[in-house]
Amino acid sequence: MENRYNNYGEVTETKVAFGTLIRKVYLWMALALAMTGLTAAWVAQSGAIYHISQGWFFGAIGLELLLVIFLSTRIWKMSFATAGITFGLYSILNGVTMSFIFLVYEFNTIATTFFITAGTFGGMALLGYITKKDLSITGRMFYMALIGLIIAGIVNLFVTNNTFDWFVSIAGVLIFCGLTAWDSQRIKIMLQEMGDEENENTLKLALIGSLELYLDFINIFLYLLRLFKDN
Repeated sequence: MENRYNNYGEVTETKVAFGTLIRKVYLWMALALAMTGLTAAWVAQSGAIYHISQGWFFGAIGLELLLVIFLSTRIWKMSFATAGITFGLYSILNGVTMSFIFLVYEFNTIATTFFITAGTFGGMALLGYITKKDLSITGRMFYMALIGLIIAGIVNLFVTNNTFDWFVSIAGVLIFCGLTAWDSQRIKIMLQEMGDEENENTLKLALIGSLELYLDFINIFLYLLRLFKDN
């Protein structure tokens, strides 16, 4: 009898630890989005955006890519604090580069698109979390489609066709919605498999999961903006 109660206590503790980690995944993602949004708004409203040269802008995008690659490939060899700081720096830098949307879109369009993105992202993340269906094969298909999307995006830079741009934007929204569901399920499974307690490794996994979901959200937002852009 005593052993059974002990086992029950262990199961309860495991569920609490897992629930705490899942909450941290979405909390850190939300904090990163807030840092990006506030930075973008400040750069645009302060007028600093008008002092950013084209060379600096593309340099910042290159630095963003390096930070993401560095964090994704080196996270298991760095401390959790270093990983968190790197994620924060990336979020701020991304806010600087995204400040240019305030030059292209009206504030109401940006705000409306954000709330639509939040609802869409939340629904897909919830679907991925609660579904019993294995989404791994579907997720790999979406990653393959993502490669095609990148190629189409490069082609669209030179074609400048509104109809083609519309189809690329639709495809982008659908692909990243699918990736959101898969990432949500994958993060849940990996946290369950890594153990029943909160430690350095599980915190790092939660952080990298936050980064993946953050990128999904940002991409859904940007592709929806292209669909809802002003004339």
